[in-house]
Amino acid sequence: MGATTIVALALLAASVMMIQALRDNLVEQVDLQAENAARNVAVQLATGAPFDDLDTDVTLPVQVVDREGRVRAVSPGLQGIRGTGTDVVSPVYWGPEPEEDTGVEEPGEVGSRVLLLDGAAMVNGVVGDYRFAAIEAETVNDVDVTVFAGAPLEIERSAVATLRSSLMVGFPALLAVVAGVTWLVTFWSLRPVEAIRREMAAITRSEDLARRVPEPGERDEIGRLAATTNETLAALEASVERQRRFVADASHELRSPIASLRTQLEVGEAHPELLDVPGAVRDTVRLQGLAADLLLLARLDAGEGPAPGGTAELASLAGEEVAQREERGRVPVTVARAGTVTVAGSKGQLGRVIGNLLDNADRHAVGRVRLSVGRDDAGHAVVEVADDGVGVPEGQRERIFERFVRLDEARARDDGGAGLGLAIARDVAERHGGTLTVHDAPEGGALFRLRLPARGNGAGEDAGAGPPRAGRAARAGDRRSVAGSGTGSPDPGPGSGP
Repeated sequence: MGATTIVALALLAASVMMIQALRDNLVEQVDLQAENAARNVAVQLATGAPFDDLDTDVTLPVQVVDREGRVRAVSPGLQGIRGTGTDVVSPVYWGPEPEEDTGVEEPGEVGSRVLLLDGAAMVNGVVGDYRFAAIEAETVNDVDVTVFAGAPLEIERSAVATLRSSLMVGFPALLAVVAGVTWLVTFWSLRPVEAIRREMAAITRSEDLARRVPEPGERDEIGRLAATTNETLAALEASVERQRRFVADASHELRSPIASLRTQLEVGEAHPELLDVPGAVRDTVRLQGLAADLLLLARLDAGEGPAPGGTAELASLAGEEVAQREERGRVPVTVARAGTVTVAGSKGQLGRVIGNLLDNADRHAVGRVRLSVGRDDAGHAVVEVADDGVGVPEGQRERIFERFVRLDEARARDDGGAGLGLAIARDVAERHGGTLTVHDAPEGGALFRLRLPARGNGAGEDAGAGPPRAGRAARAGDRRSVAGSGTGSPDPGPGSGP
């Protein structure tokens, strides 16, 4: 309907302009015919032709009137006239006129100005509308006259009426064709859209995200819409599947410590002397750390990122994390710092990343762990944590960053980790615009490299700076605990690596 309305308005405007153009053209031709007829008679009078012997077209009305309004000559067959100023059609002969000052410089001239008038006349018994041209002239006898000659408007009106009738007949037919073709083309073009809508409705009702909408063969806008819809469904299916797997893995990880804690409490209730308080505390701490990890992952999945304007000094954060592990760490940590390295981001979250990497290295190292903080050749901040363990097989180096993933050896050696530490570390690194990758360490084990955009140019570096005071580390641990990091626990297991 919209397309037909627009076409109708366009055709209406075009028709009006066409009719007007035709009318103007025909009227111009009628005016030219009347002017030629009037000028012909005026020239005859100026060259000495008498009033009663003028050569005029018998089909055109001609009237010659002097300055006093007296009719001096009319064309043969003229029976009535209207619009020239006098309706007299009978010429009156008044004889020679005495010379007088008429205002015309030379006798026998034809005026250059043409006046066009609308009127009517009866010629040979036929009444019609005419377009009159009036031209002033001076006879050889110094008589000033005005010659009126008309041209019929019937041809112009007949042509305009014929065109208008044709448009009245063809206009509705053309609109009907436009409406039909537009409807058919639109209906045919939107059939894939309707198929997409029906399939999407069926997917919504069935909640089966494995289904896909049909894709038309043409790679036009609708084809690209279908392809994008299927990509969205695939991403949604993967997201839902990942969420289901996450819930299932979290439930599985929570079930074991809860069952162990319940067993210990039931045994303690029945036999107080057999209550394993340290074991219950360990299970409780493990549950607390796992809950904190799950909460942090949920916040990261919800799009939470570092607060704008926050900064963190990586060397200080690394020193704090090392200080916390001096007593409870399994192997010693060697620290190499190139000086002050400041990045934009959250201190708590970046400290959590470094802590998780140290926990992972401590769990897999044989005798030592190395931590280094500095800048690379491009000026980015780089934190490396290396151990002398068995390393990570090349085919598993991306898999270990997935949630709840632990390699077989790690699962056998570590019953405390939930496989969330490295996943959290990579998520936080990416939220800060950085990367976290694993490589072969010179010591023989795994080397985890955290790379972040640095701020400043590294001025004020102090290569000899040592670990911070214990009180400072304690305050940092309290701050991360409040932030939900879960690394301030005396148990190294929660939230750690594979």
